[in-house]
Amino acid sequence: MRAVVVNDPVDGYVHIEDRTLRAIKPNEALVDMEYCGLCHTDLHVMRGDYGDKPGRIIGHEGVGRVKEIGSEVTSLKVGDRVSIAWFFKGCGHCEYCLTGRETLCRNVENAGYTVDGAMAEQCIVVADYAVKVPENLDPVEATSLTCAGVTVYKALKVADIHPGDWVSCVGAGGLGNLAVQFAKHVFGCHVVAVDGNPDKLRAAKDAGADILINRHDDDVAEQIQKLTGGVHAAVVTAVTTSAFDQSVDSLRPDGKLVAVALPTGDMKLNVAKTVLDGLIVAGSLVGTRQDLKETFDFGAEGLVHPIVKTRKLDDIMDMIKDMEAGKITGREVVDFSLK
Repeated sequence: MRAVVVNDPVDGYVHIEDRTLRAIKPNEALVDMEYCGLCHTDLHVMRGDYGDKPGRIIGHEGVGRVKEIGSEVTSLKVGDRVSIAWFFKGCGHCEYCLTGRETLCRNVENAGYTVDGAMAEQCIVVADYAVKVPENLDPVEATSLTCAGVTVYKALKVADIHPGDWVSCVGAGGLGNLAVQFAKHVFGCHVVAVDGNPDKLRAAKDAGADILINRHDDDVAEQIQKLTGGVHAAVVTAVTTSAFDQSVDSLRPDGKLVAVALPTGDMKLNVAKTVLDGLIVAGSLVGTRQDLKETFDFGAEGLVHPIVKTRKLDDIMDMIKDMEAGKITGREVVDFSLK
């Protein structure tokens, strides 16, 4: 099979090579990949930002059909369409796995990082961790919901928002556009979209954003305070520390900032303001299998629609360059049937 592999030594790039997969174990399934989206986290893996992983097959926005199941598998059957997500597997027995917080497992495995991922013509999964994709959900859209979608859906759950609340979605790219859709159409909130790219702001408007703010303005927080009275929650997917600082200042008393993006550095957090305004800062890490099931269900109901564009596997380097340059609105997805 053909697979997209991190260079050895790690230098920020990948290449396509032929791989032969091992035999599956009794609890595993072999999946013929149909589609796999490119995520910003893949760029981090290529660069070794989380530790060098030479030879690793990238990809964690995968969707494909089960070709073969192991002898002990009861949760899947041949022909099922399943997803390969960043949360690949937990230990299954720690306090986090047992209390619905499995993504925080200290022995977690992540697709395309600690184990080989989905940017390949085939992938091996642990059957009980492969969430099924509804047949009435567009499988290309499902790729983005597998990562970007479930990540912002979980973040909005962490934000504990209610219908009629004001939510700012800071960063309007692949994650942020879906955050706008979930906040508006699933949670029933009013939405402020913040980004510096006019195309992404227009897409956010089309997705349901009520207010658009250019992040390059000098008075972003002041604008949001004036127009909304301060947001009840800010979900930050923009990979800049300034976005976090602006978001803290945009909150109303008792507001919550939910950090999703992973820029290098620290956010400014005034202790007195945090205490006197009762502010809450929380991190949100992707989503659990149950979160992903719910995300797929909302997609199947037509409440959210990722912006997706398919390309062939041989275009992977161009896709990476476009993502690095900030040229992609939504997600670009490899269609393994295209030659």
